[in-house]
Amino acid sequence: MATTADFKNGLCLEYNNGLYTIVEFQHVKPGKGPAFVRTKLKSLTTGKVVENTFSAGHKITTARIERRPHQFLYKDDLGYHFMDSNTFEQAVVDEDLIENPGLIKDGQEIDILVHAEQEKIIGAELPAFVELTVTYAEPGIKGDTATNATKPATLETGAEIQVPLFINEGDKIKIDTRTNSYSERVKE
Repeated sequence: MATTADFKNGLCLEYNNGLYTIVEFQHVKPGKGPAFVRTKLKSLTTGKVVENTFSAGHKITTARIERRPHQFLYKDDLGYHFMDSNTFEQAVVDEDLIENPGLIKDGQEIDILVHAEQEKIIGAELPAFVELTVTYAEPGIKGDTATNATKPATLETGAEIQVPLFINEGDKIKIDTRTNSYSERVKE
């Protein structure tokens, strides 16, 4: 058990029969009335962010979430198969528990989020940025350079994202996995 005094960004807690992590919190002590803590909580199962206010000193139940490094092996009808880098045990993760699964390539290192008390997989988190090769992109037309013009490009994993006009087939690009968007071209 913990109280609102133990709040910090990233703390996982059990709230409304679900697991939530604290994205942001603010302790408020108004001139009149009792103090309270205003929070933004992100659901670890759905990814939705909800706002909630706790009275100061409110008791909460914390949850211990572990990040375990795994390597992506393959995908089939059961889901995405990963191998623990330390124990070589395999784990299967549903596609809906992975944010932007289209950016995962063979052999990539990914953190699997596990509820430590229940040994239950609650999600998989990609690194902030991944480098992938463009397998198909329409050629950019010279002179067609309006501000922030983009075109669709297909990546080696089969995912399709919007890229600037100067990106060509065969280029290696860096993608932000949190927003599923182009970041920069990788110089080789």
